[in-house]
Formats: sequence, structure tokens, C-alpha cells
Amino acid sequence: MSETLHDDATAGSTSIRPFVVDDTEAVVALWRAAGLVKPWNNPYLDISRKMTVQPELFLVAVASDATLVGTAMVGYEGHRGWVNYLAVADPARGTGLGRRLMAEAERLLVERGCPKLNLQVRTSNTEVIAFYERLGYAVDDAVSLGKRLIEDASPAGR
Repeated sequence: MSETLHDDATAGSTSIRPFVVDDTEAVVALWRAAGLVKPWNNPYLDISRKMTVQPELFLVAVASDATLVGTAMVGYEGHRGWVNYLAVADPARGTGLGRRLMAEAERLLVERGCPKLNLQVRTSNTEVIAFYERLGYAVDDAVSLGKRLIEDASPAGR
């Protein structure tokens, strides 16, 4: 499942592999740096929950110096695939790593028979919307609705 990616801009090779518990702090730090953590999302709980459902679809990208530089939390519930928490560290942005993480997510979903991949992006995040459009994604004629079932306020100091 691991794929080695060569990219001069990241000074060596980058591998994509499933998340392991020892990655937790680096993943949370990356998500925070990327602006993906919001007060209503506790990243530690999100990781814990993902580890109970298709943990093999929680991907991390690791540079040759063992620095975690990317993530993608992938899921498939039998009808649609989803990608959450796609993040690439600043030094690796613009190198194609985000595209490679999405390609691996798509490969894993197709391998499972998934007919369509959905993802959500805040409407204000025009740069990320443009990124996905370059990958062939288009705005669906649908409204995304949500309802919080469990309050996950992030614990202080974490």
C-alpha cells in the first residue's frame, strides 16, 4: 500500500502510508498549521474515531527525513467515498503532494468499488476549490447539510 514519491522540491522521497498512532501529534500540528482545526472539531477525537472505521484509509505522507508532510482521511460507506483532512505542510505545498495524496485516495476507493468521491470545502477557500477543480472535481448541484450529534469542543491546552 505504500507508494514512494520522488520530488526534488521536498529534498528526497516522500512515502504515503497508513497512519499509525505515533503520528498523532504531528498530524494534529499539521492540521492546525493548515487551518483545518475548528473549535467544534476535536482533532484527537476525529483521529480516535477514524481508527475504529477503516483505519487503513487514513493516509499520511512522510518525507525522507521522517517529517510528516501530508494527510488525507479517506472513507467509503458503500455509496460514496469521502476525503477529509487533506493537508500538505508549507514546505511541500506546490510540489504535487496534494495531487498524489488524492490519487492514492482515489485508487484505494476504486479498489473497493466506490463509484463516486465527494468532499467538502468551505466556500471561502477559493484556492482549495481551484485545486480540486484542476483535479477534475466539480461543484455538485446539491446542498450540504449537517447536524452535530456529539459536541467535540477541543480540550484546553491540547
